[in-house]
Amino acid sequence: MGDGRTVEAGAIGRREVVGINAFMGGRETTRTEYIVQLPGEAMKIAADPLMTEFNRNSEMRDLMLKYTQALIAQVSQNAACNRLDDMDERCARWLLEVRDRIESDRLPLTQEFIAEMLGVRRAGVTETALRLKEKGVIEYSRGHIEITDVQGLAVLSCECYMLLKEEYDRLLGITPVADQASRRPS
Repeated sequence: MGDGRTVEAGAIGRREVVGINAFMGGRETTRTEYIVQLPGEAMKIAADPLMTEFNRNSEMRDLMLKYTQALIAQVSQNAACNRLDDMDERCARWLLEVRDRIESDRLPLTQEFIAEMLGVRRAGVTETALRLKEKGVIEYSRGHIEITDVQGLAVLSCECYMLLKEEYDRLLGITPVADQASRRPS
């Protein structure tokens, strides 16, 4: 926002891309900011060869359009979640989404950073983290959160987590076996 407030609209991880505007023929907006939450590896490609291949290769084009559809679903669901779901549910969803993207239960993240991503005050994240810890689904210390019960955290999450996970799996392929533990029990 113009006053510096932020909220995460979408997340990029191991099976996603950033900069879809490049193959859509547009340019990045000045209001979009990409923040690296955690260190990792990424590949970079110039826009021109990407556009050439997008126009030439129908399989690549189909994959990029499926990713675009998944991203639109994520942004839309996150907007609804940020407005309609309570803080505990939203935080549980967000932690699970980070876990899925980095394939680890150990998240080197501060509560201050989580608050910025969720668009809430840090005190709200502190209270939520305490409740999640008391329920036995996370442990935390300064700058580190560990998910100790993935299925329990999924049960506490809002419906948005599973809706998006299922949509991503439908569009981009089923996630690895490690992720299957995060599915809600039937």
